[in-house]
Amino acid sequence: MLEAFLASTIAMATPILLAALGELIVERSGVLNIGIEGAMLAGAFFGLTAAWFSGSLALGLLAACAAAVAFNALLAVLVVNLAVNQVVAGTAIDILTLGLTGVFYRRFFGLTGSALTITPMRPIALGPLARIPLIGTALFDQSALVYLAFALVPVVAFVISHTRYGLELRAAGERPEAADALGLGVYRLRWQALMIAGVLSGLAGAFLTLAYTNTFIEGISAGRGYVALSVVIVGRWNAWGVAAASLLFGAAMALQFGLQAVGTDVPYQLFLALPYALTIVVLAFMGGQADAPSALGSPYLRS
Repeated sequence: MLEAFLASTIAMATPILLAALGELIVERSGVLNIGIEGAMLAGAFFGLTAAWFSGSLALGLLAACAAAVAFNALLAVLVVNLAVNQVVAGTAIDILTLGLTGVFYRRFFGLTGSALTITPMRPIALGPLARIPLIGTALFDQSALVYLAFALVPVVAFVISHTRYGLELRAAGERPEAADALGLGVYRLRWQALMIAGVLSGLAGAFLTLAYTNTFIEGISAGRGYVALSVVIVGRWNAWGVAAASLLFGAAMALQFGLQAVGTDVPYQLFLALPYALTIVVLAFMGGQADAPSALGSPYLRS
């Protein structure tokens, strides 16, 4: 029972963590990427569709990243180059992606999509570690995307805090005018951050369809992008905090499935709402204490 819960927690936390690490990089540059939900959904649909038509999971992963990057590029044009309100532009991207994936889904696979199934990514067992009682299967017998997500945590933490690029990124998010005056190129940094986030959001979406469910349903991201936004706040714009918060919300999602499986008289909709209710509660208690980048969400045009 415990082993199954831990495995489910890791699986539920992985797409949130991938998306949240990308969002962390973007927000450090000063952009509030509300379009993260749409990028995940695009990655989920186009990744699975490419894998289904080609028979190649590798091409599916590439397609997922390419689709999410394309939508993030559109967002970058709007919020970086044209200084459109970031919340409005991101919300528009989410709505656009939901509509496009729904149209293509029905066009290619009909209303039910019964034909849209593939063989998912196989777990990779890490030798003797996978045979450790209770935690072996949960931690060391997962797909490559799970290992990648958690391996990226120290990488992102180091890059943001201990490299020149991370310093420039933080400067763009704190004092964009000063950063531009020093020749750092705020537009370039924000574009780069959004492209990196696109890749990670695409992989997050691909995990849902290529490694977890092996199929697609409309709106499969189910608000995970918005949860990733809250994870960055709860994690206090720190990669290690983001990882811890991702596991917390992953555990909440795993718990709702476990509670539904038990079979009680409580309406299942209450269990479905559990992760999102937790998001609201945690943000209410911790969101106001977090110290966001000074220029986060503010439009910036070079003078």
